Amino acid sequence: MKQLAKRRTVLLTGLIVLPMFLTQVSAGQAKRGITGDWQLKMDFDGRQMSSILSLSEDDDGKLRGELINIWGLSELRDLKHEGRQLSFVQVYQSRDGEITTNFTGSIERGKLSGTFSSDRGDLQAEGSRIRRLPSIAGEWETKLKMEDREFTASMIIRADEQQKLAADWNSQWGEHEITNVAFKAGKLTFDRKSKIQDQQFDSSFEGNVKGHTLTGTIKSERGEITVEGNRVGAAVVGLWELDITSDSGSRKQLLRINPDLSAMYGPIAIKKVDLDNDQVAFKTVVDLGERRLLHIEALEK
Repeated sequence: MKQLAKRRTVLLTGLIVLPMFLTQVSAGQAKRGITGDWQLKMDFDGRQMSSILSLSEDDDGKLRGELINIWGLSELRDLKHEGRQLSFVQVYQSRDGEITTNFTGSIERGKLSGTFSSDRGDLQAEGSRIRRLPSIAGEWETKLKMEDREFTASMIIRADEQQKLAADWNSQWGEHEITNVAFKAGKLTFDRKSKIQDQQFDSSFEGNVKGHTLTGTIKSERGEITVEGNRVGAAVVGLWELDITSDSGSRKQLLRINPDLSAMYGPIAIKKVDLDNDQVAFKTVVDLGERRLLHIEALEK
């Protein structure tokens, strides 16, 4: 994936404006085993804290990783994985120097559990692998052609927690119900029931997705309709690395924008990123405990 650099601005509401530079990160090929992203949950003074443990392999097959929390990225050193056992040293850069925390844990039946230990005490953690949305999910703007006629429609594809797909078809012409949505190896299929005025008919779609482009054909007893579509928000979908500078120093953070424009800002779930021409925005509130709330409002210019 080609690397892109874009300037963004993040506003921590009522606090400070942080200039950021984003670089899109290549997703690479998913690897089996321990590699991938793990959602960790920890109980800290009665409050549940969330972090993401991101593990991957370098070109030489050596395991590497990062720990991602609301404050940014932490380097992992001495990363070891033997059998079911996992250990590493988390290194956090503060204004006073490096702060290290040791982790020891294990993975069994797809669950990760372990202990973070430092001079401040121990913290128990439990985690599970993060399942990514199917790449077909999201909103697609389509152009349909039948003989000399041309019209447009919007298709929104969703995935539930079990990765089962469903879709809505929105058009100015009639009402349409989509069923039996399937996507495998870049091939999309579904059935459609249509009602236009007093006429009802069934049709089926078969097509292919390449990147953020959809092509295919709707077939029915009325004939064939060619379909061409593009994903809404394609330019921002992916993993972005943020370089943030403020009065408290510099730090890095990750922003993952999903195909349906939901997102993860570090370990924080964002319901939807808003798009308005050349601007991208999102906002969220984080409970820091002790009546402290962190308001995050981000805007790309």
